[in-house]
Amino acid sequence: MSRRSYLLSLLACLAGAGLAAYGATRTWSVLEVPRPGMSELRTERTGADVAPWVIGLALVGLAGTGALLATHGRLRRGVGVLLALVGAGVVVGAIAGRVGLDPGAAGAGGTVWPVACAFGGAVVALGGLTAARQGHRWPRMSARYDRKPAPPTAAPAPAGLNTKPVDNRAAWDSLDRGDDPTA
Repeated sequence: MSRRSYLLSLLACLAGAGLAAYGATRTWSVLEVPRPGMSELRTERTGADVAPWVIGLALVGLAGTGALLATHGRLRRGVGVLLALVGAGVVVGAIAGRVGLDPGAAGAGGTVWPVACAFGGAVVALGGLTAARQGHRWPRMSARYDRKPAPPTAAPAPAGLNTKPVDNRAAWDSLDRGDDPTA
């Protein structure tokens, strides 16, 4: 069950943040101002224009999904809490941005994209809550990527061995001449 909830939470955060970011970049409002003898003046406003923090929070949600992969234990649970707050912020921002906005000529897009953005934020919040609640039980990354301590210092090199650093350019030049620089 823990591996399944891990994958579902990652997928929820990734898809929700992606949907919120996409919804925030779509047109939420189109205002048309008629001008006598000229074409109408058309002003389009996206979700990022109406509530600029929503796109930022959606991108934080995408980055937080990557952080869920790289962390473990209490730190992963903390990232889950952060993702839940980010998702809630996206929902509040999308609703607040849409409440006082006249969709004008945007049609159904004036309603669909803010709702999609809020839905994406809710999905991120649910994925974050799942990570906060169960993240400490999820599998962690392989230990082969962890930093290993430096090996103990070896005995000094024999007197006849060349221990100077190799000049990379000289090594390539000797390869071009057909010589073996390691000999």
